[in-house]
Amino acid sequence: MIRLLIADDDLELCELLSEYLTSEGFQVDQVHDGEQAVAGILTGQYALLILDIMMPKMNGFDALRELRKHNRTPVLMLTARGDDVDRIVGLEMGADDYLPKPCNPRELVARIRAILRRIEQPAGTAALSSETLTIGDVELRPSSRDVYCAGNPVSLTSTEFRVLELLMRQAGEVVTKKQLTEEILERKLTQYDRSMDMHVSHVRRKLGKPSRGEERIKTVRSVGYLYVVSPTAQDGE
Repeated sequence: MIRLLIADDDLELCELLSEYLTSEGFQVDQVHDGEQAVAGILTGQYALLILDIMMPKMNGFDALRELRKHNRTPVLMLTARGDDVDRIVGLEMGADDYLPKPCNPRELVARIRAILRRIEQPAGTAALSSETLTIGDVELRPSSRDVYCAGNPVSLTSTEFRVLELLMRQAGEVVTKKQLTEEILERKLTQYDRSMDMHVSHVRRKLGKPSRGEERIKTVRSVGYLYVVSPTAQDGE
């Protein structure tokens, strides 16, 4: 049974969400401050953390920052409804997805299952291929879900891994934000949804620029992204 951890100081909400998630086949534990959330996840017992922002002892942002120093357990953040700043900051810090509070339990379950599928499956239509992808100094290994840049390991969340994999598999072609959102986040792209922008930005930052300084992932304005295949990349910079 998949085990989840909810970290929220709203005891009534925790009980409601726990009851619903349990009815959907998950095993659910609760904690009510950020320190307990970090300690719980670092035990390695949980497949995913549902993390509120406003909590005592350590808020959700600080808890997420601490977690991302040590592991890549998927995190779904609960944010105040309509607060775009909190959503963007959470994604920039390594959250896999977010939901505004109060959230619809059915939507929560759908988001959780989508995140867990990202861990289990390679991206897009290339799900049957487990061969190593190499472009320039970037090497992605689908079977082990490892990424190396210039020989050094790169720590990516499950969402970031799938973003990079899909872009690398379609290197040299524009991949639209709509395609990325629907294939990876498993939801429709809405007008003000910046989730994919944040995930791509994170991948860029973690990989850094090649030695010659050009962009690995180009933004195609109002369309999507393109993983660059230059002559130097093909030859191995």
